[in-house]
Amino acid sequence: MADFTTSTHRTKWILTPHDIKHKYKVANQRAKQALEKYGTTRMEVDIDGSFSYAESQNDAKDSVEKRPKPLKVEEEQLLRAFYEFKIQDVCDAFKFPRKIQATALIYFKRFYLQWSVMEHHPKDIMLTCIYAACKAEENHVSAEELGKGIGQDHHVILNNEMLVFQGLGFDLIVYSPYRALEGYISDLEEFCGAKDDDRLVALKLIGSLETARMEADKIMRTDGPLLFPPGQLALTALHRANAVHGIFDFERYLRSVLSRHQPAHAISELTGSINAIGSLIGKLLIPTSKDVKHIDWKLKSCLDPGSHDKRKKRKHRSKDNSNEVADIS
Repeated sequence: MADFTTSTHRTKWILTPHDIKHKYKVANQRAKQALEKYGTTRMEVDIDGSFSYAESQNDAKDSVEKRPKPLKVEEEQLLRAFYEFKIQDVCDAFKFPRKIQATALIYFKRFYLQWSVMEHHPKDIMLTCIYAACKAEENHVSAEELGKGIGQDHHVILNNEMLVFQGLGFDLIVYSPYRALEGYISDLEEFCGAKDDDRLVALKLIGSLETARMEADKIMRTDGPLLFPPGQLALTALHRANAVHGIFDFERYLRSVLSRHQPAHAISELTGSINAIGSLIGKLLIPTSKDVKHIDWKLKSCLDPGSHDKRKKRKHRSKDNSNEVADIS
């Protein structure tokens, strides 16, 4: 595998908070404009990756009152967070290695820097990202098997594959904190003297590694992978795990790491990054199905305005039936 320092991950996909916010705003605005112009935000995607806005069955010039309401940037964020959690659930259900889960999450995050959820439903893109991650990490699972395992049409996975690749700029090699974590734990064995037949320290380090992996799972659902290199994500996970297990002096270990690998970096700079990533975990959204139910309904109305009218008709019929019952009684 190529080195991270010369990778497209580092040169193209480590952004600033302002970059990320701007990209989300641009995608959201484009979807809103499509809704006004076409009466729908849904895009028709061909298997070769070409796409176009679908023709709405409703008149695009319908009154503002009848037009579906677009999602706000904050609502898109909540829906993405919901499906990022789902990515981890699906990967756990298939017992995929963490590197596949991490790759799928990074693909998903990068894709929605280019597109709004109003243009491509995250439920479909989520599955294609998992499928693409399995390919990239050489853990082959067929689209049929993946679709069948979670009760989804595998054709949706395949139809969106080229679209996802294009959204990623065909940059399929990504770096996650899990590999770096393994390296730090191995390094800590020597730092803590665990290699000198100190079985107790060795066992504590194994427990710390598992806690750090769980912390890394949380980090992968934040904007951290778009803002910081994987080594810093791993150090943050290790720092939080050590706060639980208390095995070693973390600041002394940081100084040791910097002196050997990054002598130009100041420890204050690194601790600043670690604190910033920790702050992202503290703000992590864990929405439930109930939390996103209304947002999902709004999204379906944008993608298929006809569903908005059908729901209104059902509500109207329900009220009429209630009135009839009241009259009879």
